[in-house]
Amino acid sequence: MPLVLRSVIRHHLAALRMLLVFTVITGIGYPLLITGIAAAAFPHQANGSLIKDNGRPVASSLIGQDFTLPGRRGRATGPPDPKWFQPRPSAAGTTGYDPTGSAASNLGPNNPVLVKAVKERRAAVAAFDGVRPDSVPVDAVTASGSGLDPDISRAYADEQVNRVARARGLSAATVRGLVADHVTGRDLGFLGQDAVNVVELNHDLARLR
Repeated sequence: MPLVLRSVIRHHLAALRMLLVFTVITGIGYPLLITGIAAAAFPHQANGSLIKDNGRPVASSLIGQDFTLPGRRGRATGPPDPKWFQPRPSAAGTTGYDPTGSAASNLGPNNPVLVKAVKERRAAVAAFDGVRPDSVPVDAVTASGSGLDPDISRAYADEQVNRVARARGLSAATVRGLVADHVTGRDLGFLGQDAVNVVELNHDLARLR
């Protein structure tokens, strides 16, 4: 075999060995190591931040969802259920909060379709919660970038307290206290605003009697 050919083969075999070694290290070893560290240090988050009811997973605190009445006349979902705190609007999927279709509406602030939708949502939320339209928070009428955001503002949660309390036959003070228990502060103390995770809040709300 010519010397040049042997040299070429030798270099190719060395490259192939390096490829296999780094494939094992970066493609198998590193992911398994990080997964193991995450599972040991943050087991709840590493397993999807699942919310369980009697040991059975019922939701994830990372993914928002609708809280609506049963659909009618062939519709998948019905109107919002007054017994639950409502999330912000969602553009994910055809009916909203579709985890397989995470997306925003991609409508600009001056788009007439969005402007009309915001006005309609503000009127609907105001009537549903029994408040003035000008007091409805922004997040009650605008969707998040992912369409799956489980958080709402403290203002929107507080606005819904009286309606939820009436629908469930609870005192407003009891429901307001539950909201206060679920308020998370600003990131790093100054980024964003106080928020409330609607999925976690409604899960604990179901336990109130």
